[in-house]
Amino acid sequence: MVDQAIHWLVCLRFNQADEHTQRTFEHWLQQRPEHEVAWRRVAALGNDFAGIPPQLARQTLSGARAGLRRRESLKLLGVLATVGGAAWLGRDYTPLPAMLAQVHSSTGEQRHVQLDDGSLIQLNSDSAVDFDAQRRLIRLRRGEIIVNVGATEGSAQPRPLWVQTRDGSIRALNTRVLARERDDGTLLAVQGGAVTVFPGGSHNLTGSSVVQAGQQLLFTSEGAREFRDNGLDLWSWSDGVISARNMRLSDFIDELSRYRPGVLRCAEAVADRRVSGTFQLADNDQVLALVAQSLHLRIDYRTRFWVTLSAAS
Repeated sequence: MVDQAIHWLVCLRFNQADEHTQRTFEHWLQQRPEHEVAWRRVAALGNDFAGIPPQLARQTLSGARAGLRRRESLKLLGVLATVGGAAWLGRDYTPLPAMLAQVHSSTGEQRHVQLDDGSLIQLNSDSAVDFDAQRRLIRLRRGEIIVNVGATEGSAQPRPLWVQTRDGSIRALNTRVLARERDDGTLLAVQGGAVTVFPGGSHNLTGSSVVQAGQQLLFTSEGAREFRDNGLDLWSWSDGVISARNMRLSDFIDELSRYRPGVLRCAEAVADRRVSGTFQLADNDQVLALVAQSLHLRIDYRTRFWVTLSAAS
């Protein structure tokens, strides 16, 4: 519904709308009450684009409904919301639990939270968590975290720390664990000790998986499977760097895009070129320049929110 309303906003506000287009829009608007509700929400965006380049607004709204992956569309809509005070688009575009979480990080920011039990939570870029000290429970609302699980000293029976994600629960004791939301599930990695993952949230051992130190897996509410290494050091962001080993350029760019607003892409013709090295996340424009120089690429900045890498001529 929101996608259709965005389509009409692009047609009516940013293109030349003829009489036929106007009549078709009015017919769509009257078809269902939900259409009018969606239109009112999205139409408010048109009043908030003052000061934003029209081309960026048009590209962003068009991309939000077609041609961009969901994560890219959400990031661009987030840019407009920040720059222009854009109105609420509905839960598909601004997840309320993440917005209201106790602790969250902005794009490109990492944060640290020390819990009373001695555990340390590190939030990666654009992440959000809630925590319940009494239950020793962390809820990952969005993004990625690393948890250094503190020991429960003085307890006759060590208390586990639980990490709850949209795909299930993780039980950890005296270990270091990474959990990351992905479009295809929750990625889990372990350093030291072992953790137990319960897909779907049930704490029944049937269907659970034990993940040992050095292992990583991907789980959904339906089950768990081994996660195939793509050359990224999953833990490197906690040191403020992105570290790659023979990583596809396309995968590397996807990873780097998490640390900057807007869309960062590479052309299909160069997607399989390989990246190796360790790069500082504090200046991802410099990372792009270094990668472009080493792989003979051209960087096109359509705007600072829309960047594409392609083969140098």
